[in-house]
Amino acid sequence: MNAPVTTSTRPYLIRALYEWCTDNGFTPYVAVSVDNTVQVPREYVKNNEIVLNIGFDATSSLTLGNDFIEFKARFGGTAREILVPISHVIAIYARENGQGMAFPLETSGEENVGGGDGQISMPVNPATGAVSGLPATSDAADGKIMQLVENPPEIQSTTKGIKEKPGQPEPPKPPFRPRPLLKRVK
Repeated sequence: MNAPVTTSTRPYLIRALYEWCTDNGFTPYVAVSVDNTVQVPREYVKNNEIVLNIGFDATSSLTLGNDFIEFKARFGGTAREILVPISHVIAIYARENGQGMAFPLETSGEENVGGGDGQISMPVNPATGAVSGLPATSDAADGKIMQLVENPPEIQSTTKGIKEKPGQPEPPKPPFRPRPLLKRVK
């Protein structure tokens, strides 16, 4: 006897966390893995990922369906239609405190932009077990549900284990570019 086929829990969890964010006055953001099935402004995509503000003030006609997240938003003053397959959502979290949930990237017959087996990994603070920062695609995660939190001051990126040679110049720092935000213009 075969077990019945069930639907994914991902769209239900996304809707629940969206509702939790809005009920508590937080701004819901989704991190999305981008490939040719995702309809987003390509000029804002970095490393095959984009972070979208799906809050009420930033979107119009938002639909959080079982297969797609659809809405209209303005990017640089231009209205765009956004279409994101649920399988490409890799995290949903509150902008203000980073609390949310990360999901493994589902693999399909198409190009896998997540690398490896399509799983995501997130840096974990060994002292607290809390997840730090935004998701990065990798093949090292085990697909557990995680909480996103900001990097505490004691966990900063360091160069431990890298020995500098005397007289070697410090590598140049990349220029500061603010992250694009969605804003509803009335």
